[in-house]
Amino acid sequence: MKRIIPLVFLVAILASCGSTKNYLERSDQDKALQDAVKRLNKNASDENALKAIPILYADIQQNHLAKIKSYRTGKDLTRWDKIINEYEGLQNAYTAVINSTPAFKLVNAQNFSTNILEAKQEGADQYYQLAQTFLDNGGRDNAKKAYTYFKKSDKYIPGFKDAKVKMDQAFENAVVNVIINPVEDNSFFFNSGWGNTGYNYSNEYFQQTLIRDLQNTGSANRYAARFYTDWEARRENIHPDWVVDLRLRDMDIPYPVNYTYRRNASARIQAGSDTSGHPIYQTVYATINITRMSFTARANMEVSINDIATGRNISFRNFREDYRWQQEAGNYSGDSRALNANDWSIINNNNNYNTPRKEDILGELYRKIYPQVKNNISYAVDW
Repeated sequence: MKRIIPLVFLVAILASCGSTKNYLERSDQDKALQDAVKRLNKNASDENALKAIPILYADIQQNHLAKIKSYRTGKDLTRWDKIINEYEGLQNAYTAVINSTPAFKLVNAQNFSTNILEAKQEGADQYYQLAQTFLDNGGRDNAKKAYTYFKKSDKYIPGFKDAKVKMDQAFENAVVNVIINPVEDNSFFFNSGWGNTGYNYSNEYFQQTLIRDLQNTGSANRYAARFYTDWEARRENIHPDWVVDLRLRDMDIPYPVNYTYRRNASARIQAGSDTSGHPIYQTVYATINITRMSFTARANMEVSINDIATGRNISFRNFREDYRWQQEAGNYSGDSRALNANDWSIINNNNNYNTPRKEDILGELYRKIYPQVKNNISYAVDW
């Protein structure tokens, strides 16, 4: 027992050393200082923390200030994020020290709150000036940049000058009026016995639904675009900037085809008992004659977005989807006891095939294609 006690003390000492592992050897000095101050708050006589804090604070101040000096020589506007980040690192060190009575006695900490404010002020002003330059140059791309920089300026200093008003102005300058044309149906579907029902359904599903969904999404996400049908643009005398053409190609909804096959079934059942009461089993057999009706419908939609004034193609995508349907019916011969639940489901179908309606097939195909078309248009107009 006497040998165990010293070992326990040794483990405790090693654990203590591990928990306060030489702060000066850590790669993240900012985190090391925070940990050392926390340790000192718990134990004001902790030697490791007492020794490390003054050295860590001096190194942190030297390193951050050196980076700030280097960043200030740059021309890139993003330097202000870096400068502010360095000042905030210094301020975090200051806050940690002054909020700790034992640490406060070790270090003459410097307050950098004024420096942070001044850096934000300088950054906000430079972003504002550049944003104004882009706004004055005109054009959607310049308006988008102006909006971004005015927003950055207001983020640094909330309410900076008239940055929010300028943001709205830049946004309006960047807005494009987008016409979504009716679906142009060049598919076999339109030119076959399915008739014009599919054409009307296509326009209702795509043109009208796209207008509604994109307008609602735009209100929530604030992207610079307004959407109109072709007849809405004419009615409201809207001069469109972009046009979205939807072309349905290779729409193929074939008639169901029959495929007949047979499958053998078997089951081991109890046929009775012997004189001792033990069960007697036998295997029974049945043959299931199955007729499967099936088809695979396909649709291919091209989405082209073009700038009307320049004729420039902004986006061209092709979306293809399949819809598979099948149903089985049948009869059997042999012992019914060999059949399972799935077999009976096929047999009980009694040749009553529930073939999907044309609109249902279109709905399944469009349900897969529509989100891709919508996202494609959203991406094209997004900031």
